[in-house]
Formats: sequence, structure tokens, C-alpha cells
Amino acid sequence: MSATVPALGLAAPRPAARRRLGAGAYALPLLAVMLVAFNLPILAMLAQSFLSPEPTVAHWAELVQTPLYLRVLGNTFWLAAITAGVCGLLGYPLAFWIRTLSGRAQLVALTLVLMPFWISVLVRTYAWIVVLGNGGMVNRSLLGLGLAEAPVSFLYNTLGVTIGTTNVLLPFLVLPLLAAMMKLDERLFQAAATLGASQRAIFWRVFFPLTLPAFAAGILLVFILTLGFYVTPAILGGGRVPMIANMLDVLINLMPRWELAAAISTLLLVATLGLFALYRAIGARGA
Repeated sequence: MSATVPALGLAAPRPAARRRLGAGAYALPLLAVMLVAFNLPILAMLAQSFLSPEPTVAHWAELVQTPLYLRVLGNTFWLAAITAGVCGLLGYPLAFWIRTLSGRAQLVALTLVLMPFWISVLVRTYAWIVVLGNGGMVNRSLLGLGLAEAPVSFLYNTLGVTIGTTNVLLPFLVLPLLAAMMKLDERLFQAAATLGASQRAIFWRVFFPLTLPAFAAGILLVFILTLGFYVTPAILGGGRVPMIANMLDVLINLMPRWELAAAISTLLLVATLGLFALYRAIGARGA
């Protein structure tokens, strides 16, 4: 029988319950920091889109009725989809190839994937101007080989922004996907081979389905990160490829229209949460 408190006749807390309460108490400071540093600013942004300068939905009506804002929103989602698709096409074969390497070669490949994190995004973005500019090494090579009669316009368009964002965000897909691939049990593939499955069948019917959740999560992560990207589109787009982050910079620092910027930010937050909920729903149905 559990011990009771004599005066009240209540069951005394069990040691396990006490430990759980202690662990929860240790987490309270971190929870408070998260609420103050992350959640309160988001709630303030949401409130400003409805309550500035007084309770109104005029900012939302302006957002919906202005073609320029809708065009920028559509362009941002389109570029995010392109970047996520390109990262998926490049990242999955790259992660699979790294998985097949031996110990030292795998370490070298991982170092090359991680190396971009050690270099400033600003420096890496300007490096693409040196590589892809009209006088850059790519155009000089094309002209020298006779493959082009005039410099190819790689920069200040959708292509240049896609190249830059893919370069920055590709490791965010490769690293978690590789971690998921490394955790797979080799005995599953050996069992499939014992049953007569070819290497192609083993990949498509065993390996790929097991890595698909991590692959989908990586693509979703790249998509979400691209929605809020600022530095690379601003430099490689040259102001000709407007995205949400660049528009927010203008609305906040130049106009300023904080309430409209808050409405756009809230819309972006809702869209991101909706995509994440869709991913969880698809994952739960697949499980």
C-alpha cells in the first residue's frame, strides 16, 4: 500500500513522481526564456497586424487587394519550391554516395559538406558573382570553348538566386538524410537479397521507403528556410527577383509600414505551420 499523509489521508508522492517534478522545475527557466525571446515577439507581430493603430483588418485587405504583394508572395513560394526540388535532386544521390564510402573517405566527404558552414553566407554569395558573372570563370570557359557567343546571364535572375540558395541550403538536407541512411540495418538488405531481390529492387522497395520520411523532412526544411531567405536573393537577384524578406525590409526600413509587414509575416507563419501540419499528417498516415 502507498504511504499516506496522516492528517489529510492523501497519498504521498511517489519517488518517480518527485523526480518528474524536479526535472520539470529545471526546465522552467528555459521555458521562460523561450516564451520571452520567441513566442512573445511572434504574438506581438500577430497583434500588430490586427490592432495597429486600432482594431482593424484593413492591412489584410490591402495585402490581398494589391497585386504587387501577391506577386512577390507567389514568386517567393515558387523559388522555394524550385530550390527544394533542386536540393532534393542533388542531395539524395550525394547522401547515398557518402554512405557507400569507407571510413576515411566518408570523413573527407562530410568535411566538404560541412565546410560551407564555416564560411560567411555573405562571402559565399559574393563568390558566386566572381564565378558566374559576365567576366567570371564559367562564362570565360564557355566563350573559350566556343559553347557560347556572348556571356550567359547567370546573375540577377531566378537562375542565379536558385544557384545561390541551393548552395547555402543543400547541407541542411544532406546531413539529416545521411544520418537517417546510416541508421538503417544492413540485415534488411541482406535478407532482401537472399530472397532474390535485385539491387534496383532493394533500393526502390526497401531502402528508399525507409529514407523517405527523412528525405521529405529535409525538403520541407529547405522550403521553409528559402521562404525567409534574405542575403542571397538580395545580392544574386540584384533587386530583380523580389522575395518576401526583401519586401519586408522595404516595408520596415524605408516606408515604414510595420502593420503591413506584420500581416505579411503572419501570413508566412501560417503557411509554414500549414505545410508542417501537412507533412505530419502524411507521415502519420504512412506510418
